[in-house]
Amino acid sequence: MSLLIQSGLVLTMNDTFDVISGDVSIKDGRIAAIGPRIDEPHDRVVDAGGGYVLPGLVQTHVHLCQTLFRGFADDRPLMDWLRTRVWPMEAAHTPATLRAATRLATTELLSSGTTAVLTMETVHDTDVVFEAVAESGLRATIGKCMMDFDAQVPKRLQEETRASIDESLAIRARWDGAEHGRLRAAFAPRFAVSCSRELLEAVADLSQQQRALVHTHASESRDEIAIVKKMSGGMTNLEYLVSLHLASPHLCAAHCVWVDDGDQQRLAEHDVKVMHCPGSNLKLGSGIAPVAEMLERGITVSLGADGAACNNRLDMFEEMRLAAILQAMRKQPGVLPARAVLWMATRAGARTLGLEDAIGSLEVGKRADVIVVDRDRPHLAPGPDPYSTLVYAARGSDVRTTIVDGALLVDEFAPTRVDRDEMVNEARAAATHLVRRAELLIG
Repeated sequence: MSLLIQSGLVLTMNDTFDVISGDVSIKDGRIAAIGPRIDEPHDRVVDAGGGYVLPGLVQTHVHLCQTLFRGFADDRPLMDWLRTRVWPMEAAHTPATLRAATRLATTELLSSGTTAVLTMETVHDTDVVFEAVAESGLRATIGKCMMDFDAQVPKRLQEETRASIDESLAIRARWDGAEHGRLRAAFAPRFAVSCSRELLEAVADLSQQQRALVHTHASESRDEIAIVKKMSGGMTNLEYLVSLHLASPHLCAAHCVWVDDGDQQRLAEHDVKVMHCPGSNLKLGSGIAPVAEMLERGITVSLGADGAACNNRLDMFEEMRLAAILQAMRKQPGVLPARAVLWMATRAGARTLGLEDAIGSLEVGKRADVIVVDRDRPHLAPGPDPYSTLVYAARGSDVRTTIVDGALLVDEFAPTRVDRDEMVNEARAAATHLVRRAELLIG
């Protein structure tokens, strides 16, 4: 279906930050034209009503499987949160609860303007997540969580090294490039604490051979760093990853809150991508990442909400606002201006996913991942600067239209592929079942 988005303020996010009052033509899943007025007939016209038209937002660190954990794992520091809540609930997942969690997450993401994600799932039943994401229309790079080292996790999350690698390879064979390239598969070793040296070295080799993304957590909390130093003979998290040959342009490291000058230099030298999750870092008390310093070094820093278990919201607009104001508090106002934050949420996210030639900006020939944000809400007026308005004032609930690969997935604030009420009821019932299973595992 060809689509014409009409009468919008188009923030292209191209290299020159062109802003155009007018229309966007979409044909065969790609941007066909952008201009003040496009008169050519289309199958469907979407009236932007003067709203902001911009590239879909790219979240580079989420856990779709944790969406049913929302509200069950609050007010705990990271390692306690993982061991007493998140890992037991991940172990308790069934295919049915995983599907319900994924449907809930994709609906929330698409409804609030996120069109592409990099997500780490649990150890088992990852095919169910791929299937549910395929149905949703979301663009996603998905990794089966890899864990072969930590004896403190439930037995269902304890993998044999070779089995973890083989299953990850099998998932890539089944899913990488599916849905006309909309779905891809990454390697996802959880973090150094939960992975053996053998597994991490194997992932490093496979990533280089297959040019595959590696999605992991790094330097999120001081407790985690202390554990890594003890197990590695005194190395920092990034030193350890470098020693394993895992640090490369394919490595996507979530958080990087506690990275000193040496670690930041390692990130820059190896072109490691950093995924900043300010809401999660605040809620878990992990700290505030030195984003301004990392950007000064030329490190690619993108944004993510993390999981609903440690953020409770998957709203990228809130993450943009937090990213900006936290760096203002750390350094000074303006050190991370609104336009730069929107770049992090679009262009930097696309680069992190290895999709900078396909998404992240509205340019002729790129894939049509587009959102329309209403401008008529009281909290968005008067709105003299579109970047400032989107980063500091807008909310996910202001998104009236979401398009991925040319498919209209949110229309006039309503999802087009799911019955929202039915999906929410399914999620609540699945959460009740999941918690009961998790309580049995905890004992």
